[in-house]
Amino acid sequence: MAIIGGVTTLALIIAATATTTAASARRARRRPATTVAAAATTPNAARIPATLPTDYTLPKSAGSINLTALPLGDNKVSLTTAVKGGIWACRIDANAGGSRVVGPWINPAANTFDYTAKYIVDGDVSWPSSFATTVEGDRRVFTSNDLPKHTTGIFPIAASDDAYQVDRNPSAIVAQTLSFSVPVRATVNPKPTCTPGEVGITLDGVMILNALDAPGRDAVAHEAQDHCDGHPNPGGYHYHNLSRCITENADGSGRLVGWILDGFPLMSRMEDGKLVTDADLDECHGHTGTITIDGKHVTTYHYHATYEFPYTVGCMRGTPTRLTPGAPPAGGPSPGPAPGTPPKP
Repeated sequence: MAIIGGVTTLALIIAATATTTAASARRARRRPATTVAAAATTPNAARIPATLPTDYTLPKSAGSINLTALPLGDNKVSLTTAVKGGIWACRIDANAGGSRVVGPWINPAANTFDYTAKYIVDGDVSWPSSFATTVEGDRRVFTSNDLPKHTTGIFPIAASDDAYQVDRNPSAIVAQTLSFSVPVRATVNPKPTCTPGEVGITLDGVMILNALDAPGRDAVAHEAQDHCDGHPNPGGYHYHNLSRCITENADGSGRLVGWILDGFPLMSRMEDGKLVTDADLDECHGHTGTITIDGKHVTTYHYHATYEFPYTVGCMRGTPTRLTPGAPPAGGPSPGPAPGTPPKP
């Protein structure tokens, strides 16, 4: 499969430094109070889109889904086969780093977590986002610096941040050079394949990783993210689920929110006025139906974001693009130092 470029780090590293006056007990239901003056060093910094929620508030429920008691995905991981409502991971590393402390929003006895009560990483940092997608022949080409159009939290996570008590993510948000392509007319393979660490890209230019942290646990439940559900690792800023800062169509029709590396579209959580759940989707977290792409109604296989694990992709229906030339076709979460170490007793 033809690849246009790999994933490399820009020689120029855009660093955002800031202080925060927010209280240590910030929760996901509250908008970060601190606005960081990133624009002082990056005058073209992106502003918050007009459609962005003003307080990042999550409802307690969405349709039939209780967001205060979402099932953990820790026991829904396979290394050998596709599982409906789970993920077929190409690899995991049980000894890898990650959040080592169980957050108070997780209920181990019930095997659930309260998505609305998670700590969020403090800060409100703007970035000079750059993203473009074009069609060149039979390829859909993406170029991005992996910096979001929305604001982010402050990373590395500050010791004064409540999220630091659970996840001491040492990574900074750093501009990347992303340039790759996927087929315009993706093909469903006779059999699905395992899910790599990087699974796609959103229309705001941010990479989507699969639902797992490096040790193979539910990343949305265990790791600390910012008010737009993102955080960095050594490979760049990314999401593990659909960001709450990527909004739905007002009529509930659902919309295109990104592309998966096999060339199939990723649609939002809504479809035809209905919230999509795992029950509506196959083992790869998708189905075939009519959607709008490039202003045209197209009947095609597509993946859906959901509130339920695995959030975006459970396995690959097509053949995924290799982001790094010469790399195996699939791999687990991006390699690098542990994204967090446990707090000292």
